[in-house]
Amino acid sequence: MQLIRIMGRILAVDYGKKRVGLAVTDPAKIIAGGLTTVETPKILDYICSYVSANDVECIVIGLPRQVNGNPSESMNYINPFVGNLKKRLPNMKIEFYDERFTSVLAHKTMLDAGLKKKDRANKALVDQISATIILQDYLMSGQ
Repeated sequence: MQLIRIMGRILAVDYGKKRVGLAVTDPAKIIAGGLTTVETPKILDYICSYVSANDVECIVIGLPRQVNGNPSESMNYINPFVGNLKKRLPNMKIEFYDERFTSVLAHKTMLDAGLKKKDRANKALVDQISATIILQDYLMSGQ
């Protein structure tokens, strides 16, 4: 009989100036689901607490790029966050993954799901759905 070793989950981060959307996989890393949205000043503590309470093997950070592929200005505040995250979790695998168009896809997903206009205006939900899209795309890429 062959044993299947299930490793930790993958946590995805859609980092923003005000809020951070988070998504996580199931333990088998098959399904990506929205986790929550956290105010940016509280995100490092939240992630460290989550990682200590859950088996997380990798954190995927949404990499904002312009349409032409160049990094966006958002990297000016994402890079310091990632640096601090690496200091707090020095043994954690941290990867960037292209997040172009995830906000547009999140709004389309909300529209397709039949959410009312008021619910579609919920920026925290958009951030969470964006993190889920980043994570699902990352899983589908086979990385």
